[in-house]
Amino acid sequence: MDHAIPHDHNQMHHHHSHASHSMHVEGHHLLQVSHLSVGFRMYDPTAPFFKATRQMVRTIDDLSISVHAGEIVAVVGASGSGKTLLADCILGLFEPNALVTGQIWFNGERMDAQALARVRGKAGGISLVPQGVAHLDPLMRVGKNVEGPNGSPERRRKLFARYGLSDDVAQCFPHELSGGMARRVLLCCALMDDPALIIADEPTPGLDLDLAVKALEDFRDFANAGGGVMLITHDIELALRVADRMAVFKDGTIVEETSVGAFASPNTLRHPFSRALWHALPEHDFTYQQPEEDVAC
Repeated sequence: MDHAIPHDHNQMHHHHSHASHSMHVEGHHLLQVSHLSVGFRMYDPTAPFFKATRQMVRTIDDLSISVHAGEIVAVVGASGSGKTLLADCILGLFEPNALVTGQIWFNGERMDAQALARVRGKAGGISLVPQGVAHLDPLMRVGKNVEGPNGSPERRRKLFARYGLSDDVAQCFPHELSGGMARRVLLCCALMDDPALIIADEPTPGLDLDLAVKALEDFRDFANAGGGVMLITHDIELALRVADRMAVFKDGTIVEETSVGAFASPNTLRHPFSRALWHALPEHDFTYQQPEEDVAC
């Protein structure tokens, strides 16, 4: 039996199209999220304080997405639309008042919150590159932040050398890092445990273009070495530079998964909102066109 099942360019499979080199290692996706819905039990904000009843507010609705080994999938959409909540779910981080339904498969194994916690930050598991240095302990030097309680200083030094960080950076505190250094430190934190999948949540805001491109090239190197990356971003232009596939996020769900090549023309995009994003890109003169489904009759 073949251990890697390839796909033709833009071939439709599992409800999405594929990049030219996309494949299923061992016959399955590295990550498969199917029909994920997340709601929160909250008091009705419009009711009088002492009469408010609890209601279920759904934030993610019937969402499905996949990541293959060796590829970057960019989740693109408006800021504040729930993309970070998707990252939390994949990491098994659920709020006490959340109701979560659906299925998450990692490396061929169906996962629940406990199983996801077991692979979070572990070798061959799932690691997060968070949005900013606020995730680092401000009272702990950078080297110890990266190494964690049981990490190898030698591995940390190799990662620093790989990403152009001198060993002196290990003695700094997080607030002493520049924006570019901070992004590289956060990437080292994610790579410290040699994960199979990286969830990168808005890794480029605050960086100038050169640093942002360099940060994304680091994810490209990780994917080229056989890892998988879910890149959560609102910057479609940057995502198109490095990603293999695009997952368009709207109203709490993925409305289209497609190859980057499909963004060459609106005619190769299936969903009206995906075509609207294409028209809104700067090289298309920001000629936003309202999706057909949103046009009032």
